[in-house]
Amino acid sequence: MPAPSNSAPAVFPIHKARARFLGLSLDDAIRGFFGGNAIVSVVVLALITIFLFREGFGFFAQNRDNLRIYRQAGLEYVDFVRQQVDDHTALNRYLSDLRLRVFIHYREARGLDIAGANRELATFDDFAGRYSDSVEDIRGLVSDMGEVASGIKSKFLVMADRRTERAQLMAAGKTAEAAAVVIEEVDFAVELEPLLGLLSYYQELNADFVGKLREALDNAPAMPIPELQTRMDAFQELNRTFIAGFPAIEKNMARWDHDKVVPMSQSITAFLFGKQWLTASFWQDWYGMVPLLVGSVMVSIVALCLAVPLGVGAAVYVNQIATEAERKFIKPCIEFIAAIPSVVLGFFGIAVLGQLLRMLSQQAWLAWVPGFPYSERLNILTAGGLLALLAVPTIFTLAEDALNNVPRPFKEASLALGATRWQTILRIIMPASLSGIISAVLLGLGRVIGETMVVLLCAGNRIAIPDFTAGLAIFTQPVHTMTGIIAQEMGEVVHGSIHYRALFVVGIVLFFLALLINFFAQRIVQRYRVSIG
Repeated sequence: MPAPSNSAPAVFPIHKARARFLGLSLDDAIRGFFGGNAIVSVVVLALITIFLFREGFGFFAQNRDNLRIYRQAGLEYVDFVRQQVDDHTALNRYLSDLRLRVFIHYREARGLDIAGANRELATFDDFAGRYSDSVEDIRGLVSDMGEVASGIKSKFLVMADRRTERAQLMAAGKTAEAAAVVIEEVDFAVELEPLLGLLSYYQELNADFVGKLREALDNAPAMPIPELQTRMDAFQELNRTFIAGFPAIEKNMARWDHDKVVPMSQSITAFLFGKQWLTASFWQDWYGMVPLLVGSVMVSIVALCLAVPLGVGAAVYVNQIATEAERKFIKPCIEFIAAIPSVVLGFFGIAVLGQLLRMLSQQAWLAWVPGFPYSERLNILTAGGLLALLAVPTIFTLAEDALNNVPRPFKEASLALGATRWQTILRIIMPASLSGIISAVLLGLGRVIGETMVVLLCAGNRIAIPDFTAGLAIFTQPVHTMTGIIAQEMGEVVHGSIHYRALFVVGIVLFFLALLINFFAQRIVQRYRVSIG
């Protein structure tokens, strides 16, 4: 019989001796080694948190300076009148939509050709032309005021750049060159005098504008059918409301103060509740995250509405109903989806799914579906459908694990008492595994809301709040998301700029959103466990 080898068993005593040398038993050493993974996770999470807050720190102070310049240069003053012109433009779009409806009525209900329908609309077009031209004097004034305010802002920014240049030259010891940099102090009160002096002229134009509007509205043509007349009456009412707001504009302009302090709270609320994300604008940059947050939420809603029934349903079927052969085929196929790169799914959405859904929406037999037909192939529906595909494997795998953890006697006792298989699944197995299923859904939500490439490629990237008055058709509108904006713009910004820090603050909001989701998940699971107990 050969002698046993001495090399193999010698390893264990050596490690044991080393562990004793360090004052630890072998079990303690193993526990410390593998338990260190938790410490590493905590350290990594702390580093990510510190990094986000360090890079985002200072945004709100920079944003307050941004808002202060916007006020001091007179841009805020001009925007009072600019908003009036924008509201008139929106009413013009309403009128254009009404014309299209009348045109369709003449074509379909009366059987007129294009030329005949346009002849019938001659009176309407004359009315629409007078209504559209009524704002031209105000629009011209806004243009002149805007040039003055933009000039003041540009002068201030140039002087700020020169101060920075002088400071850099002084730090480099180039005193003579620093002294050659000419810096002119900007006196906002003096610079704004020409702009503020236009108030009386604006009031005269405003009175003339009101007269032109009322004259045009008094000559509004009658509509051919009651439905369209109702829309014309609504247009008249919108204009009455529009005109009623003119005195408030004049009052705001009269009491406007360029030296009014911009508090830090305004900088915070302008970001959290702002409805514009506008960068590289000659007029004013705005960093409001509402359109990005709404876009992320809308895409996630579509994804979960598709992924939860599919993922949980597949888990129940595979775990409780499917045969062994079906289980061996279905489970790997679903889990394989997780291995598909998200950028590949994004290309699939652009080339196939988006085009397919748009073509499907244009089928006459689907005209009853809200939002159908639509023309934007990249929208909430396309992105949400692809994100659902990404979330299904996560929800399926974790939900099936939760179903597996239900004690087998629960099922056997239910069947022994005469319950059917479906009654057992719905009333025993599902409630017993509910906490695990909720966790699966929330992890699926985390997978969806943190996805970048799919939404960047397939959501349409329109930075605007969707039109909620469209009802369910809102899901066919393009949006932008928080993750998408970070991926799209981070490579183009200057390090340390307000735009750069704004993107990191969006990342911080995502971070806290994930914490909030986990908090509510724990509360739901805890309440369920208490009720079961």
